[in-house]
Amino acid sequence: MVIVALFGGVALLLYGMRLAGEALQRAAGSRLRTLLTGLTRNRFLAVTAGATVTAIIQSSSATTMMLIGFVGAGLMTFPQTLGIILGADIGTTFTVQLIAFRITDYAPLLVGLGFALVFFGRRHAVKDVGQAILGFGLLFLGLKLIIDGMAPVKQNELALELLTALAGNPLAGILAGAGMSAAVASSAASIGLAIALSGAGILSLSAAVTIVLGANVGTCATALAASMGANAEAKRVAVAHIAFKVLGVIMIFPFIRPFAEWVASTAADPGRQIANAHTFFNVGISLVFLPFMSWAARAIQALVPESPQAENPFRTRYVDERSLDQPALALGQATREALRMADVVQGMLRDTIRVFRTDDQDLLEDVERRDDHVDFLDREIKLFLARLRRETMSPDLARKEIALISLIGNLENIGDIIDKNLMELARKKVHLNRHFSEEGLAEITDFHALISKNVESALAAFAANDRRLAQEVLDRRPLIRQRERGLRESHLARLRAGRHDSLETSDIHLDVLTNLKRISSHVTAIAVSILEEV
Repeated sequence: MVIVALFGGVALLLYGMRLAGEALQRAAGSRLRTLLTGLTRNRFLAVTAGATVTAIIQSSSATTMMLIGFVGAGLMTFPQTLGIILGADIGTTFTVQLIAFRITDYAPLLVGLGFALVFFGRRHAVKDVGQAILGFGLLFLGLKLIIDGMAPVKQNELALELLTALAGNPLAGILAGAGMSAAVASSAASIGLAIALSGAGILSLSAAVTIVLGANVGTCATALAASMGANAEAKRVAVAHIAFKVLGVIMIFPFIRPFAEWVASTAADPGRQIANAHTFFNVGISLVFLPFMSWAARAIQALVPESPQAENPFRTRYVDERSLDQPALALGQATREALRMADVVQGMLRDTIRVFRTDDQDLLEDVERRDDHVDFLDREIKLFLARLRRETMSPDLARKEIALISLIGNLENIGDIIDKNLMELARKKVHLNRHFSEEGLAEITDFHALISKNVESALAAFAANDRRLAQEVLDRRPLIRQRERGLRESHLARLRAGRHDSLETSDIHLDVLTNLKRISSHVTAIAVSILEEV
């Protein structure tokens, strides 16, 4: 019965925390990302942001995993995350302080109220509040199950001897707490169990303090696992999380008994004492390491160097399947990948005019190969977006996803026009040994420059979500149409004048103008999608 109560209680506690955390995170929406990425210039604001976000989602591991995703996607740099990591350590104490209140007698009431709001609420906000209340109700119900189930342990001499030995060996307590937290992927669950055992008079305060210290180290296992396979910058986030915790435990290890005695004087209730120990430890390591963040960043960068490996063009760089349950983060990663795709397309367009000028066969084939890269990224980004959890996606994020899909589709079409049309025209020109007239080449070059400028403006408008710049792209449509008509008339005038060089390249010349104008149409579609999103 004791084992059933223990495992059942821990399972309820973990599920309740997850349920409440998901609801609060969904209610906060993309503001979590803004909070994390927007307050990193000032180290104190970064600590505040980390503490706030972790208090909302109730998991420092989840916050660290978000940071790993942001850094891996290039949305943040590693040094910017250090203040947030320290803040996350403070924010995680909120859940433990809440558990220490042990309002277990009200757990059924909270479960009932949360259930009613989830199933009878009509608005999403009401349902999210209901899910949060339901989660906290299950959390306290699990705690009550552990407390009630542990009562028989008082009569078990073997269990009491084991716990007594734990109190006499701080290292064993730290290892036990670390192992427990790593196994259940939650320091709060391990500390909640310690609070329950201490409240039942089974676990001494000194033993509970060692479990608290070990739990803080064990919770880093989740972030470490999340960083596997990520780039060096993302791995540094996980290493920093571990380093702060481990160094903190090493610093306090010789003073565990005086620390436990001091904690005992802060409250009469054993649960509050343990929660206070957790809070003091995390606030303490934040205060100790905060002045040395720049040194810590350099030390960890030296410890985790960049891996010297060749760039593989047919590989996604930013999207990470582990971010699919966080739509804001996943869309940020997909956007970075799409902008990388845009860089490839811009490079193809830039080199197109060089091919027509120089008849460079090697460059022509290189431009065609780059379209395979564009097609690969188009497919991978769309497959990634198709796996997003849309039930947790806000309307704003849904609009961003539509605009992103529009951008990807139009970029892929531009790449196809360059590969299958413009490069085929260039190949025909080389094969037939034809040469544009001096005036004709100058006109094509000028029109190409106008289209390229429009492409650049549209992509800048997308990257900055700039409505004004997108409108400028749309406003250039009449100018581009007028310029294209003027260039056709100019070419026809040369034909009427009997210019031999214009006559032999006439079909190629006019088709180049047509395809550049087709590219302009896709650029316009990108601008329209930006305006619709805003």
